Amino acid sequence: MTATRPPHANEHTRRSGLGRVLIAVYAVLALAALGRSFFQIATKFHDAPVAYALSAVAALIYVVATIALIAPGRTWMRVAWVTISIELAGVLIVGFLSIFLPVLFPHDTVWSVFGRGYLFLPLVMPILGLLWLRRSRSPLAVAGETR
Repeated sequence: MTATRPPHANEHTRRSGLGRVLIAVYAVLALAALGRSFFQIATKFHDAPVAYALSAVAALIYVVATIALIAPGRTWMRVAWVTISIELAGVLIVGFLSIFLPVLFPHDTVWSVFGRGYLFLPLVMPILGLLWLRRSRSPLAVAGETR
């Protein structure tokens, strides 16, 4: 029989150590993407509406992911899994499209060329985030999800 941690022990470990660094970087990405997308939409949306709308979507995903990583509870843990998975899919799809079909993105988005404008953090962060979420799952949560 294996010892299990209390349900809330997982939430504490998610917000300490490496989890704290992950949350901080997500918060910085959220603020940077929000600022950039707000400026782009407010001043030059007509130049590249798709690119600037995608930057706003990325910003919202970063905000929700940051909140989900901070907030306690299984529901927020699931929200973190979903948002970070969507983030990874978005950065991969937009990254590939911006390289192979650059005509679709005449102006950069947060995820263009896999986040080149953000030092490739948009590519690295969801991978690290998903690995961290997988590692920080409590035995109780894993047992409860086997259906």
